Amino acid sequence: MAEPHPADPVKLFVAILWSECAALDRSVVQMSEIWGPVDFVGPDHPFDMTNYYEPEMGASLQRRLIGFEQLFHPDRIGEAKLACNAIEERLSCEGRRHVNLDIGYLDHNKIVLASMKYGGQKIYLGAGIYADLIARYEGGRYRPFAWTFPDFRDGRYDPELAALRQSYKVQLRARRV
Repeated sequence: MAEPHPADPVKLFVAILWSECAALDRSVVQMSEIWGPVDFVGPDHPFDMTNYYEPEMGASLQRRLIGFEQLFHPDRIGEAKLACNAIEERLSCEGRRHVNLDIGYLDHNKIVLASMKYGGQKIYLGAGIYADLIARYEGGRYRPFAWTFPDFRDGRYDPELAALRQSYKVQLRARRV
């Protein structure tokens, strides 16, 4: 019989969709107050694969990936999603969000995002939160699935995800020494 082993910590990151620079900056400050210092900031990318968020957030949306210095226990992703929702709400004005915070984590083998929306591939975690496996590591990169968001599927974030994975590997090795 197999013995249970605790999960390794993971690299927490957020894909921030934003319409106002001030809201972006405030969201990063608020997230840092919860999860500690940011150790990775990716470049801004146009969010141009869908106009789903335009009625609420406006046009010319941008997406930026950030990562946090402290490694994170994966069983806390549900509470992290609820914290992100609270930040989105605090930064909203007249019922319209100025940031959308897609929080997730990566490890050696996969990328998981936390979601409030049901999907056939998603695993229910409790409190209305689902784990959405969006990529697996294979052949030197994270490979998306058919259900993965189009902007994660087209490879535009591959350099950032590779940098986050490399940082994670270094951090994990340092913990084991």
